[in-house]
Amino acid sequence: MLTARERLARQKSRPLLVELYRALSRLTSTLTVMNTGAHPDDEHSGMLAALRFGLGMRVVIACSTRGEGGQNSLGAERGGALGVLRSREMEEAARTLDADVAWLGFGPDDSVHDFGFSKNGADTLARWGRDRTIARLAAAYRQYRPDIVIPTFLDVPGQHGHHRAMTEAAEAALALAADATFSTPGLLPWSVAKYYLPAWSGGGDTYDDEVPPPDATVEVRAPGRDTVTGASFSAIGEWSRAYHATQGMGRWTMDPTTRWPLHLRHGPAGSETDIRANLPATLADLARLMPERAAVALHAAQDQIASAMRAFPDRPLISTALVAAARAIETARTSAGDEPLRTHGHRLERKLLEIDAALLLAEGINPIAWAEPHRLHAGDSAVLRVQLEGDTIPVTATATAGDGIGIGAPDKHGASLTFALATTPTAPLSDQFLPGFASLGGNGQVRIAIAATIEGRAATTMLDLEEPLTIAPSHTCLLQPSTVIVNRASPVAGAIEIKLAGIASATSLALQSPTGWRVDRTSSGFAVTPPADLQPGRYHLPVLVDGHPAFSDQAIAYPHIGRTHFVSPLALNVLALDLELPANTSIGYVGGGSDRVGYWLKAIGLDVTELDDAALAGDLSRFTSIVIGTFAFGQRPALRQHLKKLHAWVASGGHLLTLYHRPSDGWDPQATPPRPVRIGSPSLRWRVTDPAAEVSTLLANSPLLLQPNIIGADDWSGWDKERGLYFAAEWDPAYQALLAMNDVGEAPLHGALISAEIGAGRHTHTSLVLHHQLDKLVPGAFRLMANLVQPASNASREET
Repeated sequence: MLTARERLARQKSRPLLVELYRALSRLTSTLTVMNTGAHPDDEHSGMLAALRFGLGMRVVIACSTRGEGGQNSLGAERGGALGVLRSREMEEAARTLDADVAWLGFGPDDSVHDFGFSKNGADTLARWGRDRTIARLAAAYRQYRPDIVIPTFLDVPGQHGHHRAMTEAAEAALALAADATFSTPGLLPWSVAKYYLPAWSGGGDTYDDEVPPPDATVEVRAPGRDTVTGASFSAIGEWSRAYHATQGMGRWTMDPTTRWPLHLRHGPAGSETDIRANLPATLADLARLMPERAAVALHAAQDQIASAMRAFPDRPLISTALVAAARAIETARTSAGDEPLRTHGHRLERKLLEIDAALLLAEGINPIAWAEPHRLHAGDSAVLRVQLEGDTIPVTATATAGDGIGIGAPDKHGASLTFALATTPTAPLSDQFLPGFASLGGNGQVRIAIAATIEGRAATTMLDLEEPLTIAPSHTCLLQPSTVIVNRASPVAGAIEIKLAGIASATSLALQSPTGWRVDRTSSGFAVTPPADLQPGRYHLPVLVDGHPAFSDQAIAYPHIGRTHFVSPLALNVLALDLELPANTSIGYVGGGSDRVGYWLKAIGLDVTELDDAALAGDLSRFTSIVIGTFAFGQRPALRQHLKKLHAWVASGGHLLTLYHRPSDGWDPQATPPRPVRIGSPSLRWRVTDPAAEVSTLLANSPLLLQPNIIGADDWSGWDKERGLYFAAEWDPAYQALLAMNDVGEAPLHGALISAEIGAGRHTHTSLVLHHQLDKLVPGAFRLMANLVQPASNASREET
């Protein structure tokens, strides 16, 4: 449930009159445009703002993945947790654009998922399943019936493989959606009228399109500024993009974009000056395709909608005009005939839904609803509250719910309704990756219909809960630690103590273990004893509660998306490996909140101190090594303030290890490292996406590759997602490159791991995704990391 301050902030951000004008503007167009992309944040937000708020079109964003394989500038969420977080970001970004969202992928366990950066569209579709991806998008075409489809990116070399795959799928799905032999129960075939490609390059900081964009055949032109806010449509796009905070989106621009060039690839022949040309863009245009009586009614509806727009903000006049418009559309619907309705009936149905939503707002009906509590387990109960507001007319609310949730009759108290809500003992867990988001409401497991009779019209609209009601696992708990590193080179005698928190002690608990392992229950959890002859590898020991799987429950909370959770089966993970640790090492770790490297260094037995801003300002001389986490120079302003101090510490004998940074992460090539290092851009040219890419040693006798662990071919096996990104492109002659690697068909890159003697100390910079490999328990990553944090005095004997 939102706090009072959170509710007030939300109400302030969505004034009734702004919401009313937005609702009225929907009625000015009968067209739907779909923008396709591969990740949350791929949508072309400024252009979509112009199409929706400037031209009145319905906007749908089709997104193939949840972005679960991407980066996170805000925190340590990775994988499925990041997918949940970025899905919420996409919903809020879409809410700002008054857009719908159609998802093609359903999280990391689905074949269509974000598996990390790719340079090849065909390979991406092979991993997703080409036919599956195209079929899902064709079904989305049939569901949303877009008149226009526009992918954000071109399918050209130099572009992200996921982007290329989605653009290829968007074009291939056109024919499939129109094919009557393609079966989608409940959805009829649909022919997209126009398919445009962007007539702009996708190059920039990240990508590097090798082929020029196609010539522009038409432009989307911003029609001035947004009427109700006075903002440019480009600015509204950035309001939306700011919700993609995990990706650092949302930028202030001095000169707003007002034109977006497009290339018509499929559509009516001939030149055009407007993307709406040759399409039924308004009810009046639609009238030309209808029998006479329906046409007359549609013209009347168009006139009434225009009257409602002119009447703003006079709400009584708006209501009268909208009721007349709805009656005219219903007349058109009953007199249009079967064939026109088969092709265009969805437009009339949508207008009636939109009119009802606008009507209720015009009457001052802007209710809110919430559940107390909003997270339940099977067999729990809650109270559903709906706070109704209306100027003078009675308002009713009806609540329905999905599987496993029962809702009682409403109890009215003044302007509020309460419903008793209960989950059944066998209620299924809530889906963490829903198939879509509807701009008109009706999202989530509890659906609330708000209704009122206005000038004789029974108007109904859907209301979402302030926070979605979810059914969580009955048994959630924490393992401390949840992952154990067993170093075969220095085994610990006795059992490994695992503490269990967050579950009743009387509950029957078990830890499923492989043959040869011993697991004993203790008062605080488990005592786990691996076999004496434990072989290297990863081991997975699921936790059972009363014979059923237990779950971990990761809370995710940020101001821009509110509160959500990522739930996954709970297990103890064990990595057994042969690992030597550097002697006499004291490490200071400066995190940026986006990796767990400090945690892993402690887990393998090293002396690690997390350095906050106060510690950075203090005495650093007791540390032999300092590790700067990913993005930390961008996330920790105090770190940049102490650069001179850090450089002096290096020169006096310290070993500074910097993990990968983007050029935009506060990395000044001349000032951030002790000697100049420039990070390559666009990043597509300075990364190796194949996690199995061959790695060559350029400096075979480097102590960083020889001690205390000899790094060999086995250490590069089993890597996940990719080798590295944001490789160094240029560096001071003091640095030496230690490794070379490349994707197939490309020249070797030498900037993955560079190191330089600086006075009595050393600076090492790596662009390898070691933080991700540590999370994935890749043995070679632990062995290499142990080498990279050794004291500078140990690593000062390199020879060329």
